[in-house]
Amino acid sequence: MTTTPEKIDLLIEPRWIATVDSDSILSNHAVAVHQDKILAILPTREARIRYAPLSHTKLDDHILIPGLINLHTHAAMTLMRGIADDLPLMEWLQKHIWPTEGAHLSPQFVYDGTRLACAEMLKGGITCFNDMYFYPDAAASAATEIGMRATLGITTLEFPTPYASDATDYINKGLAVRQKWLNEPLINFCLAPHAPYTVSDTSFERTLTLSEQLNLPIHCHVHETTQEIDDSLRQHGMRPLQRLHKLGLLGPGLIGVHAVHLNDDDLELLAATSSNIAHCPTSNLKLASGFAPVAKMRQMGINVGLGTDGAASNNRLDMLGEMRLASLLAKGVSGNTQTLPAREVLHMATLGAAQALGMADRIGSIAPGKQADLCAIDLGSTETRPCFDPVSHVVNVAGREHVTHVWVAGKCCVDNKTLRKSKQNDLESALALWQNSLEFRQQP
Repeated sequence: MTTTPEKIDLLIEPRWIATVDSDSILSNHAVAVHQDKILAILPTREARIRYAPLSHTKLDDHILIPGLINLHTHAAMTLMRGIADDLPLMEWLQKHIWPTEGAHLSPQFVYDGTRLACAEMLKGGITCFNDMYFYPDAAASAATEIGMRATLGITTLEFPTPYASDATDYINKGLAVRQKWLNEPLINFCLAPHAPYTVSDTSFERTLTLSEQLNLPIHCHVHETTQEIDDSLRQHGMRPLQRLHKLGLLGPGLIGVHAVHLNDDDLELLAATSSNIAHCPTSNLKLASGFAPVAKMRQMGINVGLGTDGAASNNRLDMLGEMRLASLLAKGVSGNTQTLPAREVLHMATLGAAQALGMADRIGSIAPGKQADLCAIDLGSTETRPCFDPVSHVVNVAGREHVTHVWVAGKCCVDNKTLRKSKQNDLESALALWQNSLEFRQQP
């Protein structure tokens, strides 16, 4: 008796599969996808018998990995890429970034900047980003239009911007946008108090209450510079992490961004509370913030994900580049060549980041029942051969130019290096207008 093959949406046949939830690499296996989920991972020969796919993608020289997750960025700031390079953090912020935002920040700025960021990230294999910026409604529209998954911050500051007048206004506007997008599966939210030096105790306390009521992560810059710590000691009599701990914010729901300057007590606090860290190595270097003690964090069991930060301080939204740099920096700082091997760095860029976002049950690894957020990387070109360990190649050899296919929730967003949903002419026109406008702003 012949069994009729099961109809499914998609069958992907790569040369290798790195599921990430296991150290083993699968060869001669296929991934079956139906609707938005991974249906099965099974030997290719068996898959061809069992399934009748509507779409069949064969990738003879590729490794299939989970979609990369950018754990910290300011997507719309891509429009400010390179306008104030080679400056220390506070001068960069106070004399260039904040004045530029004061002159140009608007829903259209965020929409166009986020569209540009999403196009760059998707083509580099990033399927999900954790954003901290203004006008989240415009960011949500941009991300869903191109088909990308996003966790958008309910950003909080004490001082006014064109977006909001005070902390209460920021929070209320963010909550209203969250309510509007509650039923969109690709859009999630987090609470995003900017940093201890820009947010009051009262606002942090409200953030914690909302986090507990709504089950939302808290996304906050912390311990990025020595000045931040010195100012906190002078104003509050304690280091920023001690202050956040006193207020109750440390815990599995916290994503602390940068965490460059940590002493042993700070590390113990993070480990004891199961807090998460978003490590942004390129931004830390470019702003001369320092070297985050990632090796110590990982040794102590602290969950660390990777982020690019914004393109205004990186200047790329390139997670493959961040993986390689994170691995090399950790080895150099620790003096140990075994620090952050390729598989651990890939875990940080996928499942570790998903855990920090509270989404490890949905994304971050290739497993039946999870969302089909997938990235295919070509390892068959001259500059990537020979290949003895495909995961090592992902981290140490390949670049984002080797990403050929990307799926988000089972839908192909990048096909043979081409964006599927891209109003390219419209985006190009918008970028030309912003280029002229921002260039005029930079004139002395």
